[in-house]
Amino acid sequence: MAASSGAPAADAQGSSPISANDDPPHFQYSVLLDHLIGDKRPIKDLNPAVMAGLPVPYKTDEQKMIERAMESCTFKAALACVGGFVLGGAFGVFTAGIDTNVGFDPKDPMRTPTAREVLKDMGQRGMSYAKNFAIVGAMFSCTECVIESYRGQSDWKNAVYSGCVTGGAIGFRAGLKAGMLGCGGFAAFSAAIEYYLR
Repeated sequence: MAASSGAPAADAQGSSPISANDDPPHFQYSVLLDHLIGDKRPIKDLNPAVMAGLPVPYKTDEQKMIERAMESCTFKAALACVGGFVLGGAFGVFTAGIDTNVGFDPKDPMRTPTAREVLKDMGQRGMSYAKNFAIVGAMFSCTECVIESYRGQSDWKNAVYSGCVTGGAIGFRAGLKAGMLGCGGFAAFSAAIEYYLR
């Protein structure tokens, strides 16, 4: 057996010898960050068909037609009309439910109304509120969509302009002064709602 020298033996490939008491290489966190999010991060070519790492399927002609129909002013106005009708009906029935004069006959105020009379008055009030809310919702949504299409922008000004047109049209039936007040009041209300929502 040959005598061993003081230097450690090299491996079979002839690389530098590794001693048992050498420290392992240090892990540098900053180098890892540079390769993950820093300047040394490799830039990948973005595929227009890929969004956020998920593939976006191509849309058929039917899907595009449905999207165009749903983004049209007619569909938005119809949807607002239906929503306003339902909301107005519920609001009318609720206000009629808490009104103590529902079902009473002004000719005979001492007579207690029947359940049928109370339900009839509640239905009439709910239908009245539903029609008014549906008209206002359709007018507001349609004018906002038309103004947005004309301006080419989607911001808070569209709601303010639409509120002024809707409030002015509703109030104009009672005169010019009422139309101006309706325009200003509805525009201010629309601006407040837009500020709260945005």
